[in-house]
Amino acid sequence: MRIALFATCIGDAMFPDVVKSTAIILTRLGHDVVFPKEQSCCGQMHVNTGYQRQMVPQIQNYVEAFDDSDIDAIVAPSGSCAGAVRHQHELVAGRYGSPGLVDGVRRTVAKTRELSEFLIDDLGLTDVGAYFPHRVTLHPTCHSLRVLHVGDRPQQLLRNVRGIDLVELPEAEECCGFGGTFAIKNAEVSQAMVTDKTRNVVSTGAEFVTAGDASCLMNIGGALSRQKAGVRAIHYAEILASTEEHPWGTKHALYQPEASL
Repeated sequence: MRIALFATCIGDAMFPDVVKSTAIILTRLGHDVVFPKEQSCCGQMHVNTGYQRQMVPQIQNYVEAFDDSDIDAIVAPSGSCAGAVRHQHELVAGRYGSPGLVDGVRRTVAKTRELSEFLIDDLGLTDVGAYFPHRVTLHPTCHSLRVLHVGDRPQQLLRNVRGIDLVELPEAEECCGFGGTFAIKNAEVSQAMVTDKTRNVVSTGAEFVTAGDASCLMNIGGALSRQKAGVRAIHYAEILASTEEHPWGTKHALYQPEASL
């Protein structure tokens, strides 16, 4: 299968290890991973702050980057960005774009998957051969739960990681307080929310807190760091990319340039 990797802007700019880990997982499973260089932001923050018309060029960019008949799937390690593509692009293109753009959006939306969706629903896998001998708790992100409805797919994948001690997070479905521009516009409320979240994370005794969105992990991990809590934030793609032969921290040496990233 030929898979286009959608890095997302936050992944490309701030969390490249998450993007590389996603590529590692997919190439290990025998797929051809390509990285369209034209890709950019999905435009989610524009819509969320009321700038729908201004999002159109970014939708056009997404279509131009990924609307390729040779691509079987577009995979993103982000429930937030995959959710924006699937639930905002056609709506905005229909209001402010051309009929041709709407057609292109429908083709790309049909192929766009969050990583856990793709692994379980498209490939039929819950075990990708990962090894991560640590105590881990999972924060299920808002967009993953409420927009994409991924359910327990990330948990299914993590439960099959050898060596892992996966512990339940109290009040797991509560928001971490990031919410993109929400954290900027409502800083005090956001701070209170992430304080509640980190209190629950620490209560589990976990070494790592994981999630499917780097943006949420940035918020939670930043708060844990300031608190000197001793808990590290890690994307679940990084856990799934880790194996007994190539444990987390050394795995990126496995990635080969010819895989196109």
